[in-house]
Amino acid sequence: MSQPVTHIATSDESSITVRGKDLCDELMGHRSFTEMIYFLSVGRMPSAEEARVLDACLVTLMEHGWVPTSIITRLVADSVPDDVQVAIAAGLLSVGPVFAGTMEGCAEILVEGIRSGEDTQVYCKRVAEEFVGAKKAIPGFGHRLHKPDDPRALRLLQIAEDNGLRGQYVDLLLTLGRAVDDARGGRHLTINATGMIAALFLEIGIPLKAARGMAVVSRAGGLLGHVVEEFNEPSARKIWQLTREGIPYSAPEETQQ
Repeated sequence: MSQPVTHIATSDESSITVRGKDLCDELMGHRSFTEMIYFLSVGRMPSAEEARVLDACLVTLMEHGWVPTSIITRLVADSVPDDVQVAIAAGLLSVGPVFAGTMEGCAEILVEGIRSGEDTQVYCKRVAEEFVGAKKAIPGFGHRLHKPDDPRALRLLQIAEDNGLRGQYVDLLLTLGRAVDDARGGRHLTINATGMIAALFLEIGIPLKAARGMAVVSRAGGLLGHVVEEFNEPSARKIWQLTREGIPYSAPEETQQ
């Protein structure tokens, strides 16, 4: 069996090296957190434009208010108050397609559309009709609250355009959006924030397998805010009390022998 190899980091008595760069002399004070996340995930430093787009995506994903991830974090923070990392980790375990978006699913559709070489109009029409015909949720589309459009997606598109990063994946997503509306008989379905983020991650070279990880990194920062607020203005006990008072007990029916 060959020895394991890492290209991430190493250290000796006087230095730490991260992907070939000296941590103290080349990275600390010279590169931002967003640049470092990109550097570690992609293997190169982002351009200034790529860093701005990634930063906007991370800011978008950071906070979603009172959703299961934040509620779980608050409950665990109340139960394990001395270990902040436990509360944050508990919340992060619920980061998934329902409350963090289906970035991977949307990105896979976009990647296949480019890879296939098929005419984009034809490809998008076929994909839209398949999903709508099967009455399946379309990854990257729809939002329970933001209608007719998701303001976050619109802002992200503007940021991409301002930085010259509206490319083939964003254009394909917008084409797919029009095809989805057509397949729905003209009823508009918004491209949500995670749909736009999927396209932008592809535009700036974020690996498909890293997409959910980016959401987790961002959401960890948001959950820290919930932990701090929970310590200052406790809500977990009230949530617990509401469940005790609001959920009626119903005795199970006797099993027929």
